[in-house]
Amino acid sequence: MRIGGRTILSLARLGFTIRAISNPVVSIATTLDGASIELPAFAGVKALTFDLFGTVLDLGGSLTPHLGAFLKRKEASVSTDEFWGQRRYRQRLEQFQDTIMALGHSGYLETVRRAFVYTLGLNQIKATSDEVREFLECWQQLSPFPDVADALPRLHEHYRLIALSNGDDWFLEHLATNRIQYEFDHVISVDLIGAFKPHPGGYRRAATMAELEVGECMMVSTNSFDVVGARACGMRGAWVNRNRLPYEETPYRADVTVVDFTELTEAIT
Repeated sequence: MRIGGRTILSLARLGFTIRAISNPVVSIATTLDGASIELPAFAGVKALTFDLFGTVLDLGGSLTPHLGAFLKRKEASVSTDEFWGQRRYRQRLEQFQDTIMALGHSGYLETVRRAFVYTLGLNQIKATSDEVREFLECWQQLSPFPDVADALPRLHEHYRLIALSNGDDWFLEHLATNRIQYEFDHVISVDLIGAFKPHPGGYRRAATMAELEVGECMMVSTNSFDVVGARACGMRGAWVNRNRLPYEETPYRADVTVVDFTELTEAIT
C-alpha cells in the first residue's frame, strides 16, 4: 500500500478517519463500521525537510581528498580520517556552544573555520590565515551522494521537498543551484531564527514557511541529533544512517531508519 498524500485522501474518501497514537511508528485508521488498521506514523506527512551536510551532500567524499593533500604538504603525523573525525566533532561543538550561550547563528562556514583552526592546533600543525582561507574554499565544491539524483524527483511526486540546513543562506542557494542542481520548494537557513539545529525554532519555522503543521513535516537527516530535535518538537523523522552509527539514547525515535536515499524512497512512497 502506498502512503503518499494522495493515498491518504483516498482512504478518507473510503470512510477512514486517521488519528495519531503514542507509538511513533504507527497510527490508527478507523473505518465507519469501527474496524481499525495500522498505518505508518508518517501517513499524514506532506513535506520532507532535508538536512544537506552529510545527508544530501557527501562531506567526507568531497573534502577528505583536499584534506589529505593539505596534511601531506604539512608533513602531519595525524591521519586524514582521524583529523576529519576530530574536525567534525569540534564543528558540532562550536554550533552547540553558540546556541547554548545564545550567541546567535555565527555562520556555518565560520564554525567550519573555527573547528579547522582548533583541530590544526590540537595536532600541532601550523598554518597561516591565508592557508586556512585557501583550504576552506573546497567547501564550495561539495557534491551530492550518488543516490540523491534519482531519489529526489521520485520523492517529489509524493511530498513537497524543503532544504532545512544550518548553512548560511547564500551558501545554501549556491549548493542547491550549482552542486545539488535541484529545485527544492524552499531552501531555508536556520540563520532566520538565529540558532543552529537542533534548536526547535528551525523546525517550526520550516513548517510555518511551508504553511503546514509541524506534524505534517518529516525531517530527513543523517545526523541523529537532527532527527531527535525534529521529533522533540512534533515533526516526524527519517534517519538516513549512512555512517552505520548507533542512534541517540532518547524516547524521540526515528519513524524510519534507512541507509541511503534509495531505501528512503522505497520506505515512504
